[in-house]
Amino acid sequence: MFKKILIPTDGSTLSAQAANKGVSFARQIGAEVVALHVTQPFAATVGFDGMAAAYAITDEDYEKNASLQSQKYLQAVLDRAETAGVKATSRSISNFNVADAVATAALEEGCDLIFIGSHGRSGLSRLLLGSVTAKVLNLAPCAVLVYRVKDAT
Repeated sequence: MFKKILIPTDGSTLSAQAANKGVSFARQIGAEVVALHVTQPFAATVGFDGMAAAYAITDEDYEKNASLQSQKYLQAVLDRAETAGVKATSRSISNFNVADAVATAALEEGCDLIFIGSHGRSGLSRLLLGSVTAKVLNLAPCAVLVYRVKDAT
């Protein structure tokens, strides 16, 4: 049914948990995987209380560090896929809007499923923190499977 699955990751423990389940799911159904990490552009850091100026971070330093971090997160998913015998590629995108980047990547990569984790927040914490997953559900050009990650606390 599904042949190509987009698995977004933000590098967190909970995101890694969802990515592992996504790779396992891909293995079970014989699908390939596209691992995705979305970074925010350097300009996004300037708005946070002048973070870039306060720490004397240049846009080149930021982009280099963001790229290294992204590769690390994506490599973890690629390694898991290799271990599981699942064909996998990766992609890193810079975008102010993470949910939009996920939807765009799914379209551009020809994915027929987005496998994404959700913390399952509700009430005030969801209102204050927002939900990338909820936004992806509204923007997705394909089916979305939401995996409820289990907090280790």
